[in-house]
Amino acid sequence: MRVFAPNFILGNPMILKHASNTPSSAVAFEKLVKDSGAPDGSLTNLFVSYDQVSEIIADPRVQGVALTGSKRGGESVASVAGKYLKKNTMELGGSDAFIILSDANVDKAVDLAKDARMSNTGQVCTSSKRFIVAENLYDEFLEKLKARFEKLVPGDPMDPNTTLAPVNSERAKKKLQEQIDKAIEGGAKVYYGNEPIDLPGQFLQPTILTDISEDNPAFYEEMFGPVAQVFKVGSDEEAIELANNSELGLGGIVLSEDTNRGTAVAEKIQTGMIFVNTPLVTLPELPFGGVKGSGYGRELGGKLGLTTFANEKLLATSDN
Repeated sequence: MRVFAPNFILGNPMILKHASNTPSSAVAFEKLVKDSGAPDGSLTNLFVSYDQVSEIIADPRVQGVALTGSKRGGESVASVAGKYLKKNTMELGGSDAFIILSDANVDKAVDLAKDARMSNTGQVCTSSKRFIVAENLYDEFLEKLKARFEKLVPGDPMDPNTTLAPVNSERAKKKLQEQIDKAIEGGAKVYYGNEPIDLPGQFLQPTILTDISEDNPAFYEEMFGPVAQVFKVGSDEEAIELANNSELGLGGIVLSEDTNRGTAVAEKIQTGMIFVNTPLVTLPELPFGGVKGSGYGRELGGKLGLTTFANEKLLATSDN
């Protein structure tokens, strides 16, 4: 929708290649567009394989490419788009830093951290994944975050009493478990979690990992699920350095009782979006996108979103 709406306003028809595990959502969205009264062809969902995507991008009728996906997928699609000189935007993965400065309110931090990590069972590109905590608050933060995770109730996602849903697929769960296992083999400690959940479905217990060194395989990986990496730092400068020691840069959050201090730290974080003392939100008037391995280009944001796939043309005339 974030890509379709501005392009519809411009008059650009759009074709959609959905993620392989969301065909029903893609069909439903296509139907919504048609039912809204949009002209035929405004949006067309294509049931094509990933192998066919390159051929579609190469087609001269296709003028631009917008991808929401992984860094690996972005590299593949962007290389094809570049080959054919097609303008493109990449909204890729994130390993967002959640920085808790030494003067932050721990209870507020924990409440926000639980929501930031567990929304959609942790399967959000902009969910906080690396929690960087001042050493004077570190132990208390861990204890209280564990208490929040312990209260989550796994079950049927359609049951209103459920507060922990399964991850999206068997493949996703397997990848997450492999990442956790490799992190532990690399020296990380399990502060909480990593126990089986005896329910049908692809459940993974919320897990808190600590003591993750830079040479640990997990240090630079995005964990797309209910796994929190927690780090201890001794200063604002150390927090900034750790946050920026990432191949990704999509979103982020900084907490401090001193807004000016929080803002000063936030300004030094290499990321496309960062929020001080507030959850990360997506709104039509705010530009959305990342830097480094998280991609380039911006969605939404008023004029930014509207002009992304517009050809800006200079036309000059003279009566002489």
